[in-house]
Amino acid sequence: MSSITTDQGIVHYEVYGRGRPVILLHGWLGSWGLWQETMTYLGRYYRTYALDFWGFGESGKKRDTYALQDFVTLVNQFMDQLGIARAPLVGHSMGGTVSLSVAIQYPERVSKSVVIGSPIVGSSLALPLKLAGYRSIARILFERMGIFRGAMKIASPYICSSPDFASMMDRDLTSTTVESFLLSIASLRRTDLRPMLPQLKIPVMGMFGDRDNIVNPREWQTLKAGVPHAKILRWPNAQHFVMLDTAQECMENLKTFLDQEEMPA
Repeated sequence: MSSITTDQGIVHYEVYGRGRPVILLHGWLGSWGLWQETMTYLGRYYRTYALDFWGFGESGKKRDTYALQDFVTLVNQFMDQLGIARAPLVGHSMGGTVSLSVAIQYPERVSKSVVIGSPIVGSSLALPLKLAGYRSIARILFERMGIFRGAMKIASPYICSSPDFASMMDRDLTSTTVESFLLSIASLRRTDLRPMLPQLKIPVMGMFGDRDNIVNPREWQTLKAGVPHAKILRWPNAQHFVMLDTAQECMENLKTFLDQEEMPA
């Protein structure tokens, strides 16, 4: 267990392996723990870092805001403090939206960007996630956290096929606060990266499950329209957590993409 101190709070991260750095970014309500299997695999070839965004996992939670832009700033500060000049960013869901945003705002820092089931436009989020971005609804969910956690356990097979998913999500839910829960998804709901996507000249890969019911699975089309050189991989039977639903295939394709020499777009 490692951490750094930033001007906006403590950031927890885990690191595994040796070689060139790769940074893994989790999604809404998640933590670095969702990447454990991926880190074990990639760590044989790369030095893998997985961090917890402010407000999630073991990172600091004493903030006034948890907007997408805060997480973009966090990744830049994280790379500064770890002495990582440039690296690929791999993000799931909200983490993938952050990955693309860092590449757009700090192009010198990102060598490749991978998004897994990520919203390019906030309107692609499922209705329950959009509603969770309203304070009154978020407050009700937190006041009835036991019921909410129970409902998540029941719904988990419809979100991810991994038998470990329900326990991982339950663990991560206990680490969130009403503010991080509310403000991050509200910010994601308002996001629209389409006008900035043409700025991306680095290699980009999108990995999507056709049965995703958290983010519209057709977001691969939005990514491809904005980044014509992006490589798109789709799994007909995967849901939102592609790296858990089709773990081996996802990890092998991820390594192949990371191994490829960077070519100009």
